[in-house]
Amino acid sequence: MCGRYYRRSDKQRIAEAFNLGDLPIGFVLPEWDYNVAPSTFQPVIRQARETGDREIVLMRWGLVPFFTKELSDVKGISTINARAEALLSNATWREPFKKRRCLIPADGFYEWASIDAKNKQPFAFRMSDDSPFAFAGLWDAWKDSQGQWLQSFSIVTTEANELMAPVHNRMPVILQRRDYARWLDREDPQPPVDLLRPYDSHKMKSAPCNKQVGNVKNNGPEMLNSA
Repeated sequence: MCGRYYRRSDKQRIAEAFNLGDLPIGFVLPEWDYNVAPSTFQPVIRQARETGDREIVLMRWGLVPFFTKELSDVKGISTINARAEALLSNATWREPFKKRRCLIPADGFYEWASIDAKNKQPFAFRMSDDSPFAFAGLWDAWKDSQGQWLQSFSIVTTEANELMAPVHNRMPVILQRRDYARWLDREDPQPPVDLLRPYDSHKMKSAPCNKQVGNVKNNGPEMLNSA
């Protein structure tokens, strides 16, 4: 499960970290977001159909399958995460996994550990060197009855690594930089199933963080404090 993450890299740092080249004219992105929540629009990197180059676009977190008839059909159904084990068997994920894979830029993510029946402590997970990284993502495009398109994404999850396991039994799939191009490749006839594995725990770190992160209205660097 990955229901919250954070981004403290601005658009220029993201462009440099993911080899994007020149950003689209007029592309606007908040300098940071320390409490990224479902249903918000977030930066996503994919392979451009026309050129094959990497492009950055804003998409809604919570995938709406292309075959959806009405947006209300997916209400109450959580599509913010896609279980790695179901990507080839579930109709929601099958086509996106084959043709519409993407990178979700992040600097860390949150998960909650149960202290007792009434209390939970959030933890922030990030790279050991605090560098930006990418979740393995899937995207889709849906057109409503008025002809308007909505592009949306989901974060792929897998079993927890040793660092994550004491807090939760699932974690987002984090891709190695060397695998970005392969994950994005639209022409590869074989989906990269082998990349759907837990990230090396020795390259990550975690720490208790601010309990206020549980409320989406709270945002800012103080979310990483253990207050």
